[in-house]
Amino acid sequence: MEGRAAEDVFKDFRGRRAGLIRALTTDVRKFYDKCDPANENLCLYGLPNGSWELNLPVDEVPPELPEPALGINFSRDGMPEENWVSLIAVHSDSWLIAVAFYFGARFSFDKNERMRLFKMINDLPTIFEVVTGNAKQSKDQSANSGRSKSGGVKTKAAKRSPPPPPTREESESGDDDGEEDEGQGEFCGVCGESDDGEEEFWIWCDTCERWFHGKCVKITPARAEHIKHYKCPSCCGSNKKHRA
Repeated sequence: MEGRAAEDVFKDFRGRRAGLIRALTTDVRKFYDKCDPANENLCLYGLPNGSWELNLPVDEVPPELPEPALGINFSRDGMPEENWVSLIAVHSDSWLIAVAFYFGARFSFDKNERMRLFKMINDLPTIFEVVTGNAKQSKDQSANSGRSKSGGVKTKAAKRSPPPPPTREESESGDDDGEEDEGQGEFCGVCGESDDGEEEFWIWCDTCERWFHGKCVKITPARAEHIKHYKCPSCCGSNKKHRA
């Protein structure tokens, strides 16, 4: 890690979180296949660069960083796939918090720095919320939840009704007045990031009513023009029967 401020730890947290979300959403089939119960104890690691890996636990005792849940592959065939993925999401959330506050202790964060770090983390939906589709909606979106929505594409000339996600600056800025931001809670359903402010291409899922970066779900603007009702990878996967 390059720096030792709360923002540096949060950047590490956000990268690892993006990798874990990718493993449990867009890459879930690949992840599922790799979690063969015939293998040894496996751990799911989110990496700071936004990728993920399945690997054996480290041999060091104590380890350099807190370790994620051990042996997640052994329970794969013992419960419905959706429940198994949700359980791993919960353990992944716990691991991310442990790693972030390990760095906080290592860098001697005081009370104010720990609070700043926690607020930045808490402004993002948890991995469990993203995986299960329960990420918090903004006030505007909740007010419009009863309206009929068509597949929406967030472009400069978007004509759709779904609410636009906030800019990254909005999602990371912390207001100390205790009031909830109007746009809080709108993040990409895969990577968990908000708008980069550079005319990023987004697409709206009609089923779970969440925004997704086109690059995260492998949808281009040209392809989106021919999609009447878009369904994200998670919603498509939930309609498939679990393996016998």
